[in-house]
Amino acid sequence: MSRVGKKPIVLPEGVKVNILSDKIEFEGQKGKLASPLCQGITARTEGKNLVLARVDDSKEQKALHGLCRALAANAALGVSQGFQKQLEIVGVGYKARLEKDKLELSLGYSKPVVYEVPKDIEIVVEKPTLLTIRGSDKQRVGQVADEIKRFRKPDPYKLKGIRYVGEKLIKKERKAGVTGA
Repeated sequence: MSRVGKKPIVLPEGVKVNILSDKIEFEGQKGKLASPLCQGITARTEGKNLVLARVDDSKEQKALHGLCRALAANAALGVSQGFQKQLEIVGVGYKARLEKDKLELSLGYSKPVVYEVPKDIEIVVEKPTLLTIRGSDKQRVGQVADEIKRFRKPDPYKLKGIRYVGEKLIKKERKAGVTGA
């Protein structure tokens, strides 16, 4: 069996599961999410656990088995606890401000960058240089964090820009032929 797929998913307290023929629906205190069930993969509940099984041992079915189990585990965790990513803004004068559902980023451009916050995502500006992105869907939280990060990627020479908290960057040396101030 798939190493990931054969592990049962322990359902957190307060999470309701509805198994359909093509998807698994999860409902919890953070909202509702659906996880796809690929063809040849079946799901059943055993007490507080959700177990996924596959029809045969073909290479494709093994891969889909692990994928469906990982997506279902993320959905179960998302509706109970949620996910978050933190971004830090590094640079002189670089800052963020949140007004209703618009995130305004001052990143050294001639005009501030305005980002529309999606309805299913919550963005908190803890400091002008620290953003926290929260939501129940792990993929969506990561996608929004990456979209914001792309507005000003970290410069390899001065390391200015938007990065994940704790991200290790390697600073490049200046060119060897450059002299002066």
